[in-house]
Amino acid sequence: MTAPTSDAILARMMSLHPKVIDLTLDRVWRLLHALGDPQDRLPPVIHIAGTNGKGSTQAMMRAGLEAAGDVVHAYTSPHLARFHERIRLAGEIISEEALTALLDRCVVANGPDPITFFEITTCAAFAAFADTPANWTLLEVGLGGRLDATNVIAAPRLTVITPVDLDHQSYLGDTLTEIAGEKAGIIKRGVPCIVGPQHDAGLAVIERRAARLGAPLLVHGQHWHVGVERGRLIYQDDHGLLDLPLPVLRGPHQVTNAGVAIAALRALGMEGAACEAAVTGAVWPARMQRLDSGALADLARPAELWLDGGHNPAAGVALAQTLAQALREMPGRPFHLICGMLNTKDIGGYLRPLAGVAETLTAIAIPGEANSIPANDTAAAAIAAGFTGVTTTSNVQAAISAIRDRTPQARILICGSLYLAGHVLRENT
Repeated sequence: MTAPTSDAILARMMSLHPKVIDLTLDRVWRLLHALGDPQDRLPPVIHIAGTNGKGSTQAMMRAGLEAAGDVVHAYTSPHLARFHERIRLAGEIISEEALTALLDRCVVANGPDPITFFEITTCAAFAAFADTPANWTLLEVGLGGRLDATNVIAAPRLTVITPVDLDHQSYLGDTLTEIAGEKAGIIKRGVPCIVGPQHDAGLAVIERRAARLGAPLLVHGQHWHVGVERGRLIYQDDHGLLDLPLPVLRGPHQVTNAGVAIAALRALGMEGAACEAAVTGAVWPARMQRLDSGALADLARPAELWLDGGHNPAAGVALAQTLAQALREMPGRPFHLICGMLNTKDIGGYLRPLAGVAETLTAIAIPGEANSIPANDTAAAAIAAGFTGVTTTSNVQAAISAIRDRTPQARILICGSLYLAGHVLRENT
């Protein structure tokens, strides 16, 4: 009899609970206890919440810690091409053999009880991290913070809150105040918290929770500052000034993310070399990523092919700033977007900032996603957002070919969803 693969076990896990998202910690606590409470045996934890920039910030922190010689576990979601990406065990993406054994262990421990996919896979990551030596555990929140499955660590070494903005309103609340309250739920009594740039209303919520719990805050604009001067990243806090290269992750918003990562590294006692490695050595796919090789990149030539997974209004603003900067540096190569989004997202809020910096938009549906917005609806939303030159097509390959044939010197950007980004990375292999 053939042994089950991780994909087969993951597919079975999807049937354990009827709701995709169901915010409560009861099921998580039950399974963790059945697994021997691995959350109590993790290497020191840095817990990261926020609306945008969590993954990039985590990637920079990991690069800095590893450059300092430390061994790092990292948990992130969602994955792009393969589930294995979510669990980085002692610096390496978990193997198929280890993942299959781990998932099977969790299914057995859970038994017939209901549990969401994210909850059981988060428990699996904790079990893996607890059984493997490391210096640090980087945990990225999946959704919100207060009731997220990762929020079971009694005393993390550090918490981090990246910029908070509107997203997932149906689960987290309709206002910045409500959403910030959910994100601030990761703050723990007496544990320092690094806070990235925030709207005033959101910062007030974070400050109130921190004061109530006696958690020291290190806040952007108050305790640390970051910016660009003469093509260099300048970071300053009470420990002094750092003059560093610009982040290898592209876009003006990555300067802010780098500031958050550096503030966290400094709070952990890391020196300037680790901070420089954070900005020069971080790798984070589908964040304004240039696809230089692969089937889709070859199809696009001589046009350039780019990929970004941002999907909310704040991400649209950040992406628009990145495109505007690129156009200033190389005005002869316009951007043409291929866009697909989920129906849970604010498509108008995402597209409006991009209308002024992209020349055309080709709308597609995300392959294999039941919640994808139909291509015609995305096209209508793009026109309403101010785009001209809007078309639809059936798939990514057809969209790339049409843009390449029409504008061989274009920069083609596929955008709008991490799920679309994952499809593209799989197709590009």
